[in-house]
Amino acid sequence: MLRIGITGGIGSGKSVACRLFQVLGVPVYDADFRAKWVMAHDSALRAELEQAFGPEAFDAAGVLNRGYLAKVAFNDPAQLARLNALVHPHVGRDFEQWAEAQQQQGHPYLIKEAALLFESGSYRQLDRIITVFAPLPVRQARVLLRDPHRTADDILAIVGKQMSEEEKLSRADYVLHNDDQHLLIPQVLKLDAAFRQAH
Repeated sequence: MLRIGITGGIGSGKSVACRLFQVLGVPVYDADFRAKWVMAHDSALRAELEQAFGPEAFDAAGVLNRGYLAKVAFNDPAQLARLNALVHPHVGRDFEQWAEAQQQQGHPYLIKEAALLFESGSYRQLDRIITVFAPLPVRQARVLLRDPHRTADDILAIVGKQMSEEEKLSRADYVLHNDDQHLLIPQVLKLDAAFRQAH
């Protein structure tokens, strides 16, 4: 079974592309969503997070304190690297278990969606990589519309912490152009047909 990764910068349209694949019956693993789930439910990771970042990593009810972790890690590269180094291996194992279940169900291929596919090293678990591309002004406009709580500076700060678009494009096996100039659905249908044929 082929394992396909999808990545792209904030606002590029990774999630939109993944929804199109899901409509075609393709199982999609949302690494960012699963990372939050694993951080909240994996007892070994929970202990590691408390040891690394203190008991404040979880609130009095035992719920992951995402605001605190974001404040501690987001503006400190060393702390962010520390957080990622703890979380990514657990998410990698979670993905492997999920992928095995999909294989048993006979799917020809699956998709792993992750913003930090290359940065986390999780691309090594995958056979092919798709980068979803849109120019920065288009991405900024989309995110400002989607996330009213973010400012243009917030978006640039996030972009600055992600691998450059040029690097993502150079490392991709396929590129989906989601720049409001190209139709996305025909591009997804073409890839879907190729992956099913390659199975």
